[in-house]
Amino acid sequence: MKNLDKNFNMVQDILNKTEEELKKMTPVNVMVVGKTGVGKSTLINNVFRENLALTGIGRPITKHLRRISKEGVPLVLYDTRGLELSLEVQNDIKNEIFETINENKKLGIKEEIHLAYYCINANSSRIEPTELELISELSEKIPVVIILTQSIGEPAKLFKEYIEALNLPIYGVISIMAEDFKVTEEFSVPAFGLKELIEMSLEIIPEEAKKAFNNAQQVDIARKAIAARTWALRYIATSFGVGFLPIPFSDASVLVPMQVTLLAHITAIFGISMDKSTIASLVAAIGGTGGATFAGRYIVSNVIKMIPGAGTVVGGVISGSTAAIITTALSMSYIEVLAIIAAGEKDGKYPDLKNIEALMKEKFQARLKKGSKINKDLDLATDLPQENTKSQESSMKNKWISKLKKITKRKNNE
Repeated sequence: MKNLDKNFNMVQDILNKTEEELKKMTPVNVMVVGKTGVGKSTLINNVFRENLALTGIGRPITKHLRRISKEGVPLVLYDTRGLELSLEVQNDIKNEIFETINENKKLGIKEEIHLAYYCINANSSRIEPTELELISELSEKIPVVIILTQSIGEPAKLFKEYIEALNLPIYGVISIMAEDFKVTEEFSVPAFGLKELIEMSLEIIPEEAKKAFNNAQQVDIARKAIAARTWALRYIATSFGVGFLPIPFSDASVLVPMQVTLLAHITAIFGISMDKSTIASLVAAIGGTGGATFAGRYIVSNVIKMIPGAGTVVGGVISGSTAAIITTALSMSYIEVLAIIAAGEKDGKYPDLKNIEALMKEKFQARLKKGSKINKDLDLATDLPQENTKSQESSMKNKWISKLKKITKRKNNE
């Protein structure tokens, strides 16, 4: 692959910086409660990336409670076992749950349990008095969401209405089908309810843990893309706005650390498992190499001609607006490609490295041709659905787009 070996220095910088960004995140801690067989593992593997219920390290912390985590995923799950057993065992489990919650709370925001998913099989159409008691007592300690798994058919709908009518002190009841349900060879009921669970969870957990939750979840890829775009536009606007002095072409290497930071932060937001070869393919697509000085010069000299009206690097100087255009094209194309990779990873499909490189190159060149046109509909467009986004997110994007437009508008006056 062209330039692949030469790219590893820059790639390693991106990987190291991504790891640093992950370490800065406050992990989100979720307790998953429910009887054996209700579908907790299926729920976990479909809500969160990396098939945590299968690949995560499960460490017993009590007789009936285990702690599940995985390196590189800023999420800790606490899974209960044995609630279907005798009343004596159920009381033991309840004591273990509350003791764990109380002890973790003493350790601060990074260790305290932020949320509980109480799982019940909707087809059972039955909730026992001991479960109602546990739910009520648990909700006094931490926020609780009741999840009705395998919610298909009229009985499941009526069961949800019944639980809602109990007016339990919980945040909500969500009906979920975590995976497509095959009815016949020709017909399946599509999975549903997971995005609603993501939205409710983000409303509940502390602000400090929301970045980690967005990283760990794999349901709403568009939400990741929006978060990445919002952050990228803000970073570019502040980096290349007022106060950015034009730099000589010979000093183009100063752009590389900024762009490494940008790509690393975007990678951390998405939370996908990319190795050196994958990132090297993405970097190779824009002509980056191991040496920062050469990379900076190469990228600027080769992409400047693609920017409408830019011509050449006049006088050997790179302005803030030119740097902003290049970096915007880099970040937006990178986000588009990561969104595609993340969607594929969720479905167990990983793109071929050659296809990734070609896709990145195509997206990058398409962005460059837009030049200084920072348009909300164009530059924040994605191939993925963006439903359920909040007005606050839209407001943030508009703010930084407006600021970025002011930077690039100066291009016409230079």
